[in-house]
Amino acid sequence: MAFSFQDMVEEARLSARALIDYGEHFFNPTVRLGVTGLSRAGKTVFITALIHGLTRGGRFPVFEAYASGRIARAHLAPQPDDAVPRFAYENHLRALVEERRWPNSTVDISELRLVIDYQRPNGADRTLTLDIVDYPGEWLLDLPLLQKSYEQWSTESLALSREAPRAHLAAEWHAHLATLKPEAREDEQATLTAARLFTNYLRACRDERFAMSLLPPGRFLMPGNLADTPALTFAPLDVPVDGQAGEGSLWAMMVRRFDAYKDVVVRPFFRDHFARLDRQIVLADALAAFNSGPEALHDLEAALAGILDCFNIGRSTILSSLFRPRIDRILFAATKADHLHHSSHDRLEAVLRRAVARAVARAETTGAAIDVVALAAVRATREAQVAHGRDKLPSILGTPAAGESAGGEFFDGNTEVATFPGDLPLDPEPLFNGREAFQGLSTQAAEASDFRFLRFRPPKLEREGTDEPVLPHIRLDRALQFLIGDKLS
Repeated sequence: MAFSFQDMVEEARLSARALIDYGEHFFNPTVRLGVTGLSRAGKTVFITALIHGLTRGGRFPVFEAYASGRIARAHLAPQPDDAVPRFAYENHLRALVEERRWPNSTVDISELRLVIDYQRPNGADRTLTLDIVDYPGEWLLDLPLLQKSYEQWSTESLALSREAPRAHLAAEWHAHLATLKPEAREDEQATLTAARLFTNYLRACRDERFAMSLLPPGRFLMPGNLADTPALTFAPLDVPVDGQAGEGSLWAMMVRRFDAYKDVVVRPFFRDHFARLDRQIVLADALAAFNSGPEALHDLEAALAGILDCFNIGRSTILSSLFRPRIDRILFAATKADHLHHSSHDRLEAVLRRAVARAVARAETTGAAIDVVALAAVRATREAQVAHGRDKLPSILGTPAAGESAGGEFFDGNTEVATFPGDLPLDPEPLFNGREAFQGLSTQAAEASDFRFLRFRPPKLEREGTDEPVLPHIRLDRALQFLIGDKLS
């Protein structure tokens, strides 16, 4: 698409904001860390555990500055941006520790400022400000829409919806679509129905039985205060990519609302938040994807490639900091590693590495550092050896949430159970080509139960003397070392 006047205005705004940020950060070194991920990936838990560990004495042996004692103190500071909600850290921590329930999912953008006082290896005292920006990954997948026309988006969305397993989920919407004539006069009721059925289709795709990831427009799934506005009331039509909508037609109505969505939703997010990030972690529930089959894995692969394409990545320089900040480190994290025995953690990493391989290959020439990790920001299980006949099987122990079930057994939310994780293959390729499927968790070794429906409660923490309980984790310290370790050297 041509570079429009509006694009030039946006570029000027971005440069002006970058100059302001650079001036502030020159005297107060700051890293803006974006935390995002697709549905149910654990963004809120990750941020809460990160803050709690740094401020309350977490165990981070791989995080060099912390393990060596060079970090003197980490503390929360007032909210950096007056127009952005504060990340509700205290409420989320209370939910995890006192109520032993997982916090509510991210539905909007929020921020929190953490100030880290540390000592450089040469003994000099320094301060690093870490601004953590939490936002839904579904919003990130909207950014490519800025470079697409309504006709392009419609064609791509319809083609995707006609593939398995989406075609079955889109049946009701497709039936309504067949009754619509793009050149007919604009019709508010027909549009409302199309938008509702299209949204229902997107929600069905996100269901954990299918675990689809590529689901723009993101605000259709989390509309917030834009619910029922014209900017969120449109849907794809079967129109040619190079076609032209007639004035006053249903097609023209959809085009107008699609453009409004980009102007009201996508551009402000890109300008005010996304374009200002320095570092980024992208969380993914790879377990749910590959348990749903190769279609879900390929969908996750496409979504992660789309996410990486959105970033302005590359080695950060003074010139780029002045006019257009770059993200110079991106970490992809496969969450819920505590659902597996530690022998499969590296294999879980290998699955995610395979999913992002093509996208990373395209980004390697930019100078940005990109890595992959399997982690559990809050570990809900522990490992044990459980006797099964004459054998001792490696298992995980945890407390399933009330109402969860596996193998025909229902749990009360208080009883700890042993489950036997399925082994991930040494080679992740069979998971992508359909020759092999993951055998989920089970309360019986001989069964192949579906672990997606078994959710463990957060762990019960025991106070050690006068010390505050520490949230257990898997490889959270490795994530911290990659994301900010170099800034503390």
